[in-house]
Amino acid sequence: MKYSLGSTLKLAFRPWVEGLENVPAEGAAILASNHLSFSDSFFLPAVLDRKVTFIAKAEYFTSPGVKGKLTAAFFRGVGQLPVDRSGARGAGEAAIRSGLEVLARGELFGIYPEGTRSPDGRLYRGKPGGLARVALASGAPVIPVAMIDTEKVQPPGTVVPKMIRPGIRIGKPLDFSRYHGMEGDRFVLRSVTDQVMYEIMKLSGQEYVDIYATAAKRQLAEAAKKQAAEKAEKRTGRTAPGEGTPAGTDTREGDRAPARDSEGETGA
Repeated sequence: MKYSLGSTLKLAFRPWVEGLENVPAEGAAILASNHLSFSDSFFLPAVLDRKVTFIAKAEYFTSPGVKGKLTAAFFRGVGQLPVDRSGARGAGEAAIRSGLEVLARGELFGIYPEGTRSPDGRLYRGKPGGLARVALASGAPVIPVAMIDTEKVQPPGTVVPKMIRPGIRIGKPLDFSRYHGMEGDRFVLRSVTDQVMYEIMKLSGQEYVDIYATAAKRQLAEAAKKQAAEKAEKRTGRTAPGEGTPAGTDTREGDRAPARDSEGETGA
């Protein structure tokens, strides 16, 4: 199924790719990518000759009925592994175990350091708990990847994809073997993650925001909720509490480039 889907995607969307030579022909490696669209996990494997395994929500594999079985078969066919995300810590540990198993077989493991899709096309702070721990525990090289314009192929709320040509840039492998065995050191994990995010930023050309994408989504949702409440109250002729103050925190205030070596970071 992987090859039939990949051929269809390449024929229909003609994705361009740079840096294919940076993906080894054999042996374990981690592909660390920005995350713009649901389709990222399909376009990246489509341009590679090797299988890439990503993790996916367990719900995609356990939905009932004929549709649920077809969905599960599809995700397994394109190399997705189910991970139960019901508990944050348990989900993280399951993802790490899955990644290590894939790499132990000498295969390619794909991961999104941001942890979720970007809400606005910008690049957000990488989470060190997954990527860095897998890289240090496995010793596998980390290959930075930038997905370009995949969010324009099927924007949120649309059913029919747009015939837009997306792109993929693949950077040179990063070697973190000097940190092997230090996956329990949070300062090392942050430093490794920041170095990878810096390389992704250079490849993608995205604006960098030094907060987690999950926090940005929460802020945007709260701002939208507050704005809706203010509009509703104005329609009824009442003044909304706190009128005249910003409707939400502007995540752009936290913009800065990720540090290439941030051993002084205190947060994980």
